[in-house]
Amino acid sequence: MKRELVIVIDFGGQYNQLVARRVRENNVYCEIYSYKTDIEQIKALNPKGIILTGGPNSCYEDGAPTYTKELFELGIPVLGLCYGAQMMQLILGGKVEKAPVREYGKTATFFDNTSILFDGIEEESVVWMSHFDYISKEAPGFKIIAHTKDCPVAAASDESRKLYAIQFHPEVLHTVRGKDILANFVYKICGCKGDWKMDSFANEQINLIREKVGDGKVLLALSGGVDSSVAAVLLSKAIGKQLTCVFVDHGLLRKNEGDEVENIFGPNGNYDLNFIRVNAQDRYYDKLKGVEEPEKKRKIIGEEFIRVFEEEAKKIGKVDFLVQGTIYPDVVESGLGGESAVIKSHHNVGGLPDYVDFKEIIEPLRDLFKDEVRKVGLELGLPEYLVFRQPFPGPGLGIRIIGEVTGEKVKIVQDADFIYREEVGNALKEYAEANNGADAPWKPDQYFAALTNMRSVGVMGDERTYDYAVALRAVQTIDFMTAESAQIPWEVLQKVMNRIINEVKGVNRVMFDLTSKPPGTIEFE
Repeated sequence: MKRELVIVIDFGGQYNQLVARRVRENNVYCEIYSYKTDIEQIKALNPKGIILTGGPNSCYEDGAPTYTKELFELGIPVLGLCYGAQMMQLILGGKVEKAPVREYGKTATFFDNTSILFDGIEEESVVWMSHFDYISKEAPGFKIIAHTKDCPVAAASDESRKLYAIQFHPEVLHTVRGKDILANFVYKICGCKGDWKMDSFANEQINLIREKVGDGKVLLALSGGVDSSVAAVLLSKAIGKQLTCVFVDHGLLRKNEGDEVENIFGPNGNYDLNFIRVNAQDRYYDKLKGVEEPEKKRKIIGEEFIRVFEEEAKKIGKVDFLVQGTIYPDVVESGLGGESAVIKSHHNVGGLPDYVDFKEIIEPLRDLFKDEVRKVGLELGLPEYLVFRQPFPGPGLGIRIIGEVTGEKVKIVQDADFIYREEVGNALKEYAEANNGADAPWKPDQYFAALTNMRSVGVMGDERTYDYAVALRAVQTIDFMTAESAQIPWEVLQKVMNRIINEVKGVNRVMFDLTSKPPGTIEFE
């Protein structure tokens, strides 16, 4: 698809994906490339603008990531952030050295708002700094346009060449006017119009899929999660009955989730596709019997999914295309885009069996971040409760049950989790109604109940009990890489505790997990 493009060149910064997301929030398409990408490839992309990310190195050291000086001579606007700013200055004749005072965190900064980059920004504002090197002397042709108490060159620009270097991070929310600074760059400096919108994306993808598939058969493994559900709707609108969705219900889903997926995509749903639901609960429980080690549970659950999918695919016969719900972070985190550490391997075909005979993999959401996938889902008419459902791990409740997984334990955690999510949802709704639609400051980004492997003595109805303890988890996070425990109001937790104790058989104790990430993880196993 032809669209205006801003590219991010990644030098190992932790915020590379966030930079791209912030650009896209301005309706401008953005992709991430490694600093090892050849200059000829950069030229061929014909970007409207280039952003250089931060990174962990010192740009003046031997072997530090760098780029050719030609990048700054293309006539394309360039914005350097943190390490990217320092590297730009060093290459163009400035001086970078160890800072006498390291800046980290929120920092008062003074702006020259006659610069187009800072147009509309107050003369003093707060930014997020994170550096131990600094630009001690700007490069020839550059003018200092921002400074702090300890950083003489917090930003510098060569307006004639449209080159901009800023020491802070405008992409993080802690920089008060960061979004406006990036908007100034993409609109006022790069001249972008903002043609990256999810309604047009959906229509373009539907047309592309029709053209690619022709009269071929398409297979999709539907988990009921946001990505695979949005992919299913896109394909359904494009090719209808040529699509077969296989939904494997492994018995480790949230309460009523299997039925909800079937109600949407099944014979009585809103979409014209072939839907196969495989109820494999007992099969999974048999495989997991006696298994306590988390990684072993994960592998059994993943392997069994492949086997079930394989059996169903054989019944369908020859398939021309396989659909993956791959999204852009999968590509970046796999090392296929950008330069940051590989976080997880790219799940090209999700470990699906080699025998499935298909011409090509279709990945309609490959260019999108999660928030963009949600917007497409709404554009396509998917219900809000599905589009905005919380992240749910692939192994499902198998890793929210500590120790052995049994049907009895699954029911306990499903019921407890349902009560918890219902009561938190009710409290959030009440807060919004009482505060003109505002979100509660304690609103968690993810919350769920897990079943510990601990049993303890209790007293219920004057009788001794010896039952399980349920742990409640709620976190606030921006990127799910770090998280803090959400401060759920005490009265809400009390209500949840009372309901779980009274309504869920087999539980006599409820605990709340206060652990942040790190040192903990969001999930229990």
